[in-house]
Amino acid sequence: MVFPPFDPTEKRRRFKPVPVRTLVPNVITLLALCAGLTGIRMAFEGRLDLALAAIVFAALLDGIDGRVARMLKGASKFGAELDSLADFVNFGVAPALILYFWGLHDLRSVGWIAALIFAICSALRLARFNVMIDDPNKPVWAGNFFTGIPAPAGAITVLLPIYLNFLGLTVNLVVIWFAFVYTLFIAMLMVSKLPVLSGKRVGKRVAPESVLPMFVAVVLFFAVLVSYPWETLSIGTIAYLCALPVGWWSYNEYVRKDRAAMTATPAATNGDVAPLPGETPRDERPPRLN
Repeated sequence: MVFPPFDPTEKRRRFKPVPVRTLVPNVITLLALCAGLTGIRMAFEGRLDLALAAIVFAALLDGIDGRVARMLKGASKFGAELDSLADFVNFGVAPALILYFWGLHDLRSVGWIAALIFAICSALRLARFNVMIDDPNKPVWAGNFFTGIPAPAGAITVLLPIYLNFLGLTVNLVVIWFAFVYTLFIAMLMVSKLPVLSGKRVGKRVAPESVLPMFVAVVLFFAVLVSYPWETLSIGTIAYLCALPVGWWSYNEYVRKDRAAMTATPAATNGDVAPLPGETPRDERPPRLN
């Protein structure tokens, strides 16, 4: 029968209640998404200071939602997908539109192309991250690095021309062209294969004697950020860009150690014992006379 009769005695399938711990990280992600969308509105209305504050607030929320999910054991595939979509809006679309409303619109179509390229590179960066996160061939130490600048860091760094503008830099055609080239530069760093330190494994354990100094440092940072936002963001952005070679050097050190370990492995697998320091290798010893 196409429409079978309804049986009132049949028990309906009941879905299991969703634990609250799985909802908390998603609520934080949604709050970050609201902040990113509000930043777009503030930029459209010309209130760029509030637009930048919204992006920074979204970046702070993005930095804690994953940690909260792991702490509460509330990580889920739905939350991971929601986080990626929110990151594209907050750190791809919103910064591109803010830059366009700020000054790239003076370049007309050329400025819009720069905004498009940045948003597209952000989407590609997030898609590559989702694909590479489950790579079984990735070594354990690779979790210390991102491949390319992450989307939140790209959003904060690409807004450097606006920070400098609030510090007194006069906006003219030269500055706008610099912003155009700089936007493309950050977009290329996002989709590049440059190893970038992730910092994911920093701060998982804090020594008891470091708890109070850590609290003081966090409070001091936010106090400086609120009191001197443009100076703090400008210095932080420049310091982050200058620190990128450190990640590249550290990554190559791990690769060098792995290659050295691989070249030393075959000698041990043939039944030979590696000679101690100062000992003559077995192949070079004179034959023993019976």
